[in-house]
Amino acid sequence: MRARIAPDDPGTTDDREALSWSPGNPVLFDADVRLTGPEGVVDRADGYTAMRSVRVDGGRVLLNERPIALRLVLDQGHWPETGLTPPDRAALERDVELTQALGFNGVRKHQKVEDARYLRVADERGLLVWDELPSAYRFTPLAARRLTEEWLAVVDRDAGHPCVIAWVPFNESWGVPDLPLVAAQRELVRALAHLTRALDPTRPVVSNDGWEVVGGDLVGVHDYEQDPARLAARLAQPLDDLLALERPNGRKLLLDAEGRAGRPVLLTEFGGIAYTAEALEDETWGYERARTPEDLLHRYRELLAAVHAAPALAGFCYTQLTDTYQEANGLLAADRTPKAPLEELAAATRGDRA
Repeated sequence: MRARIAPDDPGTTDDREALSWSPGNPVLFDADVRLTGPEGVVDRADGYTAMRSVRVDGGRVLLNERPIALRLVLDQGHWPETGLTPPDRAALERDVELTQALGFNGVRKHQKVEDARYLRVADERGLLVWDELPSAYRFTPLAARRLTEEWLAVVDRDAGHPCVIAWVPFNESWGVPDLPLVAAQRELVRALAHLTRALDPTRPVVSNDGWEVVGGDLVGVHDYEQDPARLAARLAQPLDDLLALERPNGRKLLLDAEGRAGRPVLLTEFGGIAYTAEALEDETWGYERARTPEDLLHRYRELLAAVHAAPALAGFCYTQLTDTYQEANGLLAADRTPKAPLEELAAATRGDRA
């Protein structure tokens, strides 16, 4: 899009801000790169670039040196007819459009390295993306080598996209199930976090999202509490007290000896409210079940209000964007039909006051 220069107070902004890429101002610059020699152009490449910075500081995520509250949604990128393969570019465009219409400013691509065309659309429309590596089935030296090789390729392919603001090599200790007990598994998680930073020092790394965090720059917490009052009370605690709590099956949130060390804390999975036709209830699943669109909207509003009431959090990620096979906890059905009015869901996502 073309840069917009607003007549703001020159003491608080300047032209650089208007030219910086962000969700509200996804400015891209066409690039025409030419290698010339004595006989003229030897090689040429066309593309695009953007001006955008992201880092963490003081418990916050900074985009272009300004704090940003992340409103993410978990997105597994499945389609009913084609599985993990998008039917066409229009389907990817529709997903980005619906994500933004629901009030989210980003997605956590879950257990999938998404089609590069999606990242192009996200670049163009200003949607933030967390890039996540699918997990191995079990931990072995061969799995460690293959994960590393695959992750190197992912970072190399996607590092040029301004929409990508975080790397997530592991989720919920999948593929490394014995992190508290097996040093080699902890070293793999640490190693991939450090390797990612070495390859790309311009983005934060989420070493292991959900629990049993070892290293990394952000701490993601997964909590599917369905009682809004209990969730609000839990999130209202000081962050260090929150991180001292155990997760399902007695899992600790932090394993690294240095503790939180000022890292931003985000609620990176919560919600998961299922709603589907009554005839399909026995074959579908969610963390809780709504019976009507109104019931779904009410439950969603209450949970999001609890999360918005926790100012110490640097952001959240709701589960999830679309129904995926037996998981009926999407805000959209698998065919992308909204389960409640988009405008009302979006108002809850943004935390708009009535």
